[in-house]
Amino acid sequence: MAYTDQQTMRRVLRQEVAGIIGLLTDEQDFRAMRRYRSFAFDDHTTYLQQVEALLKSRSAEGSHTTVALFDPEEYAEYCADTGLDPDIPSSRTRFTAELASSGPTVPYDGRPLAELVPDLVDEAVRHATWEYASTLLARLGPCATCGEDIGRAAFTRASDLLTRILDTAPPGNRHMVCSVSGPPETLVAVLHADEDENGDTRLDEAEALEFTTVLALGIATRGAGGLVMRTTAPGIPDRVYGWRLRGDGLAPLTAGEVFDAYCTDIESGDLISPESGVDYCEPPDLGGKGPATGHHH
Repeated sequence: MAYTDQQTMRRVLRQEVAGIIGLLTDEQDFRAMRRYRSFAFDDHTTYLQQVEALLKSRSAEGSHTTVALFDPEEYAEYCADTGLDPDIPSSRTRFTAELASSGPTVPYDGRPLAELVPDLVDEAVRHATWEYASTLLARLGPCATCGEDIGRAAFTRASDLLTRILDTAPPGNRHMVCSVSGPPETLVAVLHADEDENGDTRLDEAEALEFTTVLALGIATRGAGGLVMRTTAPGIPDRVYGWRLRGDGLAPLTAGEVFDAYCTDIESGDLISPESGVDYCEPPDLGGKGPATGHHH
């Protein structure tokens, strides 16, 4: 009887222990891991099937599992920095545990792995964009004139602009895209701001942080770029409007400029038929004294 009670207690405890799995999402990363003798798989498809079976099994037991993107290059660097042997399972376990606190992850919610992987890759792209933009902001250092930290000031300015954009937006769900051009590539951040049944705005904190950081980078570097908002509400046409980056602020785009941006193929430059039920318009007034109202570094 006592043995049965112990089994029950352990089963209950297993349900309360969160797990994390480091996933090799593509064939190239999988092949890179095959150089380790202790890595037991030799076929990527079979590997993915086994991972999915494990996720389903843990879910059926009531256990929560987080899926992280396993990068073989980062793993090799981690082992070199920590002095761990990369060819033993415990090293992979420690690296995966580190991913839970610092790397891109998504919770397993019962969906097929084929549907979950794109979300994990998107999360990894967002995480990398935030890290890169944050690094560039930090490198700007203090203003030679006043000594103010340029990156921190730009982040504060971007946060203020985002608040004003959300406060002046019409009711509904909002989808925003911010792009900043610069070497070596254009950075793009996306933010969803949905309304709940009480009319309150709900933001994903990680998305908001990345979005604000990319916008701050554009402000700090006076880079070319812009921000486009699309609002959706029941019973009325979607509204699309936006701004271009100018100085340390945003200058409104005309309705025609927004229309041209949405109805032109980015790669070919060809015209695209406009969507039905969409109103391309000028943005609301954000207040303030113009597009460039802050300190000039």
